[in-house]
Amino acid sequence: MEEPGTVYFTGTAGAGKTNLVHAFRTWLKGEGYEATILNLDPGNENAELEPDVDIREWVRLAEVMQEHELGPNGAQVAAADMIALKVFDVKQALSEFRSDYVLVDTPGQIELFAFREASRAIVDALSGERSTIAFLFDPALARTPNGFVSLLLLSATVEFRFRLPTVNVLTKTDLLDAARREEILGWGDEPGLLYDAVTRETATPDLQLSTELFRAMEAMAPLATLLPTSSKAMTGMDAVYRQLQANFAGGEDLEASQGPTEE
Repeated sequence: MEEPGTVYFTGTAGAGKTNLVHAFRTWLKGEGYEATILNLDPGNENAELEPDVDIREWVRLAEVMQEHELGPNGAQVAAADMIALKVFDVKQALSEFRSDYVLVDTPGQIELFAFREASRAIVDALSGERSTIAFLFDPALARTPNGFVSLLLLSATVEFRFRLPTVNVLTKTDLLDAARREEILGWGDEPGLLYDAVTRETATPDLQLSTELFRAMEAMAPLATLLPTSSKAMTGMDAVYRQLQANFAGGEDLEASQGPTEE
């Protein structure tokens, strides 16, 4: 069996990572594919979270705080390093599933995933040739030009850190009216529209910074298309699937599996 495609879902806190992971698995199952969910957030207290492989079996944030007498922030940093020490246990647990995809729900605090050396070790250990990152754009931030540029820069930084192809995904589009939704998507498709929107804002130091950041990103690489999704309405999953396939196999489709079975 071909190795599963591994997708790391990341983004700013509140972007909807966990909801999108579960919605995308539901959509995949409806299309005849199987997916294994891996939770890498030791502090996730979502009662509805039912991953197939859960890092909380080895590292749990509340226990790290108590055992090492750390506050929430210090415990998050310590836990990130502890997870790296358990990565081969995680990999062994994943090997017990036979799936087309592994969907990885990363920590809610993006800096713990993107900027810790331990996270690079985790990604290196879990990733095969068919791996990619789904970077989530929270519409609460993406709805302003400055916020959109900031998210683009963060997405590019994550891609640079992990050297994996990245798909930019706009989440929670059911919360946007049609005009705002199209405006945000237009910023992703046409760099000139985003530049015009940035320069129309009030001339402040923040405007100058956003403009320079935008120019720097435009020089680094073309702006990626933003894929609109809604976990609540179950929309946009097909577009995400097609982009993942393009990243994994040049657009070639997978053969639907008969379901995950333990080896």
